[in-house]
Amino acid sequence: MDCSTSALRCRQIGDADIAAVAALLKRGFPNRTQQFWRDALRRLAHREPPPGFPKYGYLLESGDVPVGAILMICSTLRQGDRVATRCNLSSWYVAPEFRAYASLLVSHALSHKDVTYMNVSAAPHTWPIIEAQGFARYCEGIFIALPALKRSPEDAAVRVFDATRTPAAPFEEADRDILQRHAELGCISLWCETAERAYPFVFRPRLAKRILPCAQLIYCSDVADLIRFAGPVGRTLAWRGRPVVVIDSNGAIPGLLGTFRPGSMAKYFKGPQRPRLGDLAYTEYALLGV
Repeated sequence: MDCSTSALRCRQIGDADIAAVAALLKRGFPNRTQQFWRDALRRLAHREPPPGFPKYGYLLESGDVPVGAILMICSTLRQGDRVATRCNLSSWYVAPEFRAYASLLVSHALSHKDVTYMNVSAAPHTWPIIEAQGFARYCEGIFIALPALKRSPEDAAVRVFDATRTPAAPFEEADRDILQRHAELGCISLWCETAERAYPFVFRPRLAKRILPCAQLIYCSDVADLIRFAGPVGRTLAWRGRPVVVIDSNGAIPGLLGTFRPGSMAKYFKGPQRPRLGDLAYTEYALLGV
């Protein structure tokens, strides 16, 4: 499909474009290796997007030469009794000499209807641009917590274990699927079991400032669950060498010891469903390891 002329066009990224797109993204994100982008695209290759959505995203090319790309991670998620489609826009780059055509790439990515779009890693200098595109901020920053330090009389009745085991208490099948699929992506997937039910938690191992081991909260049913079970979950993570937990937040989180960093890792959305805090399932953090 042509965007403006026969020499410049936008189209979906295909399997044959992986090497070229990886090289292009290496130019745009020099802190990442070309092999990193090859691996990221291969992870997307193993996913089946919802019908009508791209597997990888969109490519802007001049002649046969890729000059821009935007990755899209599209998923169908169950939200209560509803099924909704969510697309995480990721790793947007256009070569400097073609920046005037960058909006063409974005317009293709945003052309799908009844979809909630997320931009969860926008650099601060791009905030005015994406706000002009109709995105609204839903997460103001991050809360950096030390959950292992919290103690509660309830802790003794709580069991935390790997998601490879099946809880004896009731749980949601959709949660088990999320835990298992994210464990396959290298995340730490845990059940926190009480007498009444099992609660899901997914964390992504990270290095803060490239030196401090920490765990980023990717998914839980409600952030209130993490507050409630902070001690047992936090100590399980600490035993795995991840005593610090990074949580999306709009302010200090009562009940957790830590500090709020406004403006750090702020997140945006556009569409019918405002994402909730504590749900980064199937986003670039989980799939691409950014």
